[in-house]
Amino acid sequence: VFDDRLVMSGSMANLTDATSLQQFEELLKNNSKSLTVVHFHAPWAPQCSQMNEVMAELAKEHKHTMFVKLEAEAVPEVSEKYEITSVPTFLFFKGGEKIDRLDGAHAPELTNKVQRLGSGGGGAARAGDVPKEDLNERLKRLINAAPCMLFMKGSPQEPRCGFSRQTVQILKDHNVQYSSFDILSDEEVRQGIKTYSNWPTYPQVYVNGELIGGLDIVKVRDTRRNFNNIDRAAKCGFSRQILEIMNSTGVEYGTFDILGDEEVRQGLKTYSNWPTYPQLYVKGELIGGLDIVKELKENGELASVLKGEN
Repeated sequence: VFDDRLVMSGSMANLTDATSLQQFEELLKNNSKSLTVVHFHAPWAPQCSQMNEVMAELAKEHKHTMFVKLEAEAVPEVSEKYEITSVPTFLFFKGGEKIDRLDGAHAPELTNKVQRLGSGGGGAARAGDVPKEDLNERLKRLINAAPCMLFMKGSPQEPRCGFSRQTVQILKDHNVQYSSFDILSDEEVRQGIKTYSNWPTYPQVYVNGELIGGLDIVKVRDTRRNFNNIDRAAKCGFSRQILEIMNSTGVEYGTFDILGDEEVRQGLKTYSNWPTYPQLYVKGELIGGLDIVKELKENGELASVLKGEN
């Protein structure tokens, strides 16, 4: 039976789109005994697309929770009723009543709220049925919740310490898309991640699961103009590996994002007669790609080459 009032997202029965006030109200009524999570989104906002992916994964894990996507500008009656002023915004309902709210693209906080609020309703598994998640596994999941993760005091909208505020501003200045976690909201995470990453202070910035550092490191990258799209820099496996090797040498270096300039990307291949990336240059001379850099490191020659001694 096809009902034009109900548009399902993919094949998951607990992930759907609400396209009208009537459908929204019916969804709340039909799922009154379980948790309903509503994502107010906009098609023009990239952070909403990212959070839709997060919600799709949560829907796979939480079969008894209903996940609803609602385009904020397309259903203004609902958006105005619940005072939605920005996207993404998430509202949480039980028994037809709003019980919680989350503003912004914060994947770890969304995950935590779904787990906490959904634990008691709609035939969900009893707490005793599932062993408590190991802390290290939880920390690993939080760190990898988004390509760029900021662990801070407070939220990007309301930082609760000067260091966190400065880090947020630097990320904003470089147009970095990131998610954040408020370590003041979870003492177990706050203390555990210090040991997990061997980094005693906050804020902490992670890219693709790897610790970049705190405010001092972020400031150094900013000063050297070496911050090029931190959330994109590690997407290429070869680039990630060469960055790790370079960082281990302690030698200062700069980077250029070839994805940001197609003319340079193609022209440099011909100019240097080297068809692949990454490419490493010292004093204007091509050293080579990842394989060459790995070989130099294994032979103990990399540091001297980077310093221009060879």
